[in-house]
Amino acid sequence: DMIIVATSSGDYNYLPSTACVVQKLIGADNASAMDVTAACTGFIYGLETGRSFVRCGSAKNVLVIGAEVLTRIVDWNDRSSCVLFGDGAGAAIVQPADSTTATGNKTQQFSIVDSVLRSKGVDYDALIRPDGGTRRPMEVGMQVHHDMFLQMDGQRVYKFAVKAIGDIIKELLERNDLSMEQIDWVVPHQANARILEAAAKRLKFPLEKMYSNILEYANTSAASVPIALNEMLDKGLFKQGQKIITVGFGAGLTYAGNLLQL
Repeated sequence: DMIIVATSSGDYNYLPSTACVVQKLIGADNASAMDVTAACTGFIYGLETGRSFVRCGSAKNVLVIGAEVLTRIVDWNDRSSCVLFGDGAGAAIVQPADSTTATGNKTQQFSIVDSVLRSKGVDYDALIRPDGGTRRPMEVGMQVHHDMFLQMDGQRVYKFAVKAIGDIIKELLERNDLSMEQIDWVVPHQANARILEAAAKRLKFPLEKMYSNILEYANTSAASVPIALNEMLDKGLFKQGQKIITVGFGAGLTYAGNLLQL
């Protein structure tokens, strides 16, 4: 019924949406299609957006995709940032809780118990691709230069991310009358190992229960959370009844989390 693509590196510069390209490729002619631009938080925003459409009855099957090709929008002369990013994609289907669907061995059904979506637009320029939008449009004859590529103020993003992870998780716990001890896994956006270590310490949460695969895939932005969830499934890390928190943070600045239950 619906396709949502979370991406900051779509096939085209906002027109058309990458979701419409996906619709054509998979032949989903009757599906509505739109992109969500929430950077590294995009998949989490997309899950909650899909859940909202399902809950209000506007859709029964929502395909939510997180996909990035960040290696094409980084400045390879900027060694402080280009080595951090990777390419990848992951997806999930959001359906009503009473849906019965034939599933293969590798699929797993999660319940989306709750979501928290937040943003901090005052720091929008901490992670930015300055040129190419209507504020600073491309011009005929313009030479390739640094402002055409992704730029990041590492210190500002680090401080924001460590606090954002804690704030989102604490809010989800409070809203659902849970303690940190009742959470089996935290699946964060895979941005930086130092960020994850600092956040785990701040939360007093065992680092071994905060899943990380950044050394294998680098920062794949909106794709990092679905890739991590699928990898955990492949490894057999999930058990029925477990509670999982996904948490993301990124350009915007945006931050968000989902409380999932198996």
